[in-house]
Order: sequence, then C-alpha cells, then structure tokens
Amino acid sequence: MTQSPQALIIDDEPGILELLRITLTRMNIECCCVENLHAAQQMLKKQHFNICLTDMRLPDGNGLDFVAYVQEHYPSLPIAVITAHGNMETAIQALKSGAFDFLSKPVDLGLLRTLVRGALKLSETHQPAGHRLIGESRQIHDICNAVGKLARSQAPIYISGESGTGKELVARMIHESGPRASSLFIPVNCGAIPHDLLESEFFGHTKGSFTGAVADKDGLFKAAEGGTLFFDEIAELPLHMQVKLLRAIQEKSIRPIGSTREIPIDVRILSATHADLKRLTETGRFRQDLFYRINVIELKVPPLRERREDIPLLISYLLEKLIIRKDHKPHLSGPALQALLEYSYPGNVRELENILERASTLCEGGVIEPDDLQLPRTEETRAERKEGKKSDLDGFLGDIEKQTILETLEKTRWNRTAAAKLLGISLRALRYRLEKLGLD
Repeated sequence: MTQSPQALIIDDEPGILELLRITLTRMNIECCCVENLHAAQQMLKKQHFNICLTDMRLPDGNGLDFVAYVQEHYPSLPIAVITAHGNMETAIQALKSGAFDFLSKPVDLGLLRTLVRGALKLSETHQPAGHRLIGESRQIHDICNAVGKLARSQAPIYISGESGTGKELVARMIHESGPRASSLFIPVNCGAIPHDLLESEFFGHTKGSFTGAVADKDGLFKAAEGGTLFFDEIAELPLHMQVKLLRAIQEKSIRPIGSTREIPIDVRILSATHADLKRLTETGRFRQDLFYRINVIELKVPPLRERREDIPLLISYLLEKLIIRKDHKPHLSGPALQALLEYSYPGNVRELENILERASTLCEGGVIEPDDLQLPRTEETRAERKEGKKSDLDGFLGDIEKQTILETLEKTRWNRTAAAKLLGISLRALRYRLEKLGLD
C-alpha cells in the first residue's frame, strides 16, 4: 500500500493551524502540526516529510531563518511560507532564501491546494529536459547546475544576456526540469505584440467588451494555467502594461477586459531581455517595482565569446542539424574552422547557426572554406575607421540613418514594432540596423 504524503505545518495560531490541517487531510496528506520552530526541528530529525508550511512569525524565531535551516539540512524538502497580507517584500525574501512558494493571509484554500500539489510533484521522477545547452565550459556547467536548483522553486526568474545567447532555451530547461513539465510552456515576445492588443493577449476579454470582441477569449495567462509563461524582451512592454503585469504576478489573479470578476491563476513567470533593465529603471522606462518582482533570482547567460572552448562542440552539433535538410553533412576546412574560432560573434550562438547554414548552401563539394562563411570584417572596419580610411559618404549616410531611426523611435516611445512600421521595414530589419548602428 502506498504511503500517504507527509506534511509538516508550523503556526502558532490554532485557527490557521487547524484550517491547514483540515485542508491537507482532505487531500489525503498526513499532517504533523507544531507551534514553534524548535518542535519543527525535532520533528524533521524523526521522520521524512514531503512538504513543509511555515508561518513567518513564530514564538522562537522567524520563517526566513527556518527556510535557511531547511535549505542547509534538508535541501530536497519543499518549504512554503505564509506571510501577512500585502507583505510582498518578505515573500520575495523568502523566495530568495530558497522557499518553494508563498501564501498570503487570509489563506486562499484554492491557492493552497494548488501550491501543495505543485510541491508534491517535486518528489516525482522527471525525465531529463528535452532541451539542453551545448558545451563543456565552466559557465555551461554552472548554468545547468543552477537550472536544476531553480526548477524546484516557483520564484520568478530573470534571465539576462545578449541577443542570441539562448535565454529562451534556458527558460525551457527550467520548465522541463520542474513540477510544471507536464503543462504548457508559452513564450511571449513582448516586442512583437501591438501595444493596443497587449492587455487582451495577456488577460483575455469578454464578448462585446470592445469593437471586434465577437466572442469570449482566454488570454495567455489562462492558456498557460499550471505551466510557465516566458516573457521574452520584457523591456519592450509599455508602462501601462507593466502596471497590469505587476498586479497579476502579485495577486496571482487576472481580470479579462470587460469582466467584473478576478480569475485566480497558477502560472510560473520567467522573463528575459538583452537590455539593461536596471539602467532602464533608473531612466524611468521600466518600473522599479516590477523589476524587483521579476528579478527575484537572476540567471546570466554568457556570450559565446566568453566560452570559446564550446565553439567546436557547437559547430559539430549545428552541422549535424543541417543533415536533416541536406543529403550529406558539410565539413569545415582547417582555415574555415580557424576563422570561426577567432570570430567574436556579436550575435552569439544564433549568429553561428546562421553562418553555418549560409555557408553550407554556398560551399562546393561539401567542404566549407573561409570565403563561404562570409564573416563580417568587424575588426578591419574598426581599424579603418580609426585610421580615417572609411568613406566619408558611408559615414554621412550612416549618420542620417541613425538620426532617422532615433527620431522615429522617440515618436513611437521606443515601440520597435510601431517604429518599423513607420519606417517601412520589418522588425527584424530594424533590429539589425539598431545593432549595426550601436543603438541596440
């Protein structure tokens, strides 16, 4: 007969203690209830528990200290904290200390049951993540170790790094390694959705709530219920949506456009951007309170130039991928390989993949030579500019292009999608020009 899950509950308020015990018992979970931290530590020494719930304020200490104690002595035990209503700073500190999740008083029983079910899934065996980072460098090992730890938490994670480094891949690994792996992972490119559609896309709407709303629509939060929402390029969100997103994250509920009721949500939030969010908060373009909320834990993905020892492995892996579209595997000549090893990769892994795909099409006889790579002559261009050899006409045209783009971005309040439309170019083309002109 399978043994029931075991829960350790710590609270010095008899009413709260009894409420938690009854709720978990009805979920077929056996409960051990204690009123102070000393008794909790003694119980941990005597038996195994699958989940721990603790109040933040207790007669002989505080919940944060107990979270740290559990992390040190029982790292596999999911622990959730119960905080005073509206005390978000304490909740965030608990998550930073290693808590699985948090609940606010008065305790919402629906959220409690969802939290408990998620914590219990951590004890189940998960398949290795289907997505993985390619490389054997110290940086890659550090990220993979961090992913394993972060997957056990429900804390919001901010993934930082340059464009093309693999931030979405890291987010998928966190999702696939955690208790939400069986539910959806939904990536959202915040810069690709028109500003006037953001609220409807995120939170949904009811029929007739605005012109064109011919039927009820579930938003992305609802679609990702039980799973993970990954907000890529979150710096692109306009300020009014930053406010609404912050509220959804803090309250764990959403209100569709046109609705009068709040809908509870169970979604983990991961976010990323190549921009410097901290600097954007200082200039007022990104809300500091939202940055504080999504940046509970930051995971930095290094640029390819800082892990050059991984380049040969990446080349081999990417060339193998090309076999699917070709009847043979292209090979690199010695000089071509040397050129790739010495290149700086401003576009990181994504750029390496594009270079190899283009070269495999241009090469003859299945052998990629240096000319097939068509590597940008970045270093030569810089040297020529320093020596004054760059064409005056090129510089003049570049200045005009830069000024035009800047004026358009200012006009659209740095909405790249809208700016690209005004300029009559694609969003991808605008991003290329921004990077080329040093405006990215």
